[in-house]
Amino acid sequence: MGLTIEERRIIVRFEMKKAQSMMSQIEALKNLGYWDSVANCLYCAIFHAVLALLINDGHSVNTHKGTILMFGQYYVGTRIFDVADGRLYSRLQTIREKGDCCCVYQTSEDEVLPMIEPTHNLIKKIIAYIGL
Repeated sequence: MGLTIEERRIIVRFEMKKAQSMMSQIEALKNLGYWDSVANCLYCAIFHAVLALLINDGHSVNTHKGTILMFGQYYVGTRIFDVADGRLYSRLQTIREKGDCCCVYQTSEDEVLPMIEPTHNLIKKIIAYIGL
């Protein structure tokens, strides 16, 4: 049994609220120099925003990898979103995984700082697409 339109809208709003919460944490983490955590928040913000997008359009996803693949298939591949948006999402996942799982990898300011504004912009594009 699928979700009703109203149930989807509720979940979409919760997912976008989570995305925005993750973005709001970035400034404090940035000031502390916690670049692994900044990368994690950037990735999680995009993940929740894309999940909201997919749910809004009636898609069902079970994995982080599946979310990236579906974003590429349904939104980047159809030119609703830019190829650069897909690359940003994929790159953030890679950085997050390396930062979380690899004890010798250290995420740097130079690597993460340039991704904050594009992440914020992609979330704004998703919000506009969804109509929130």
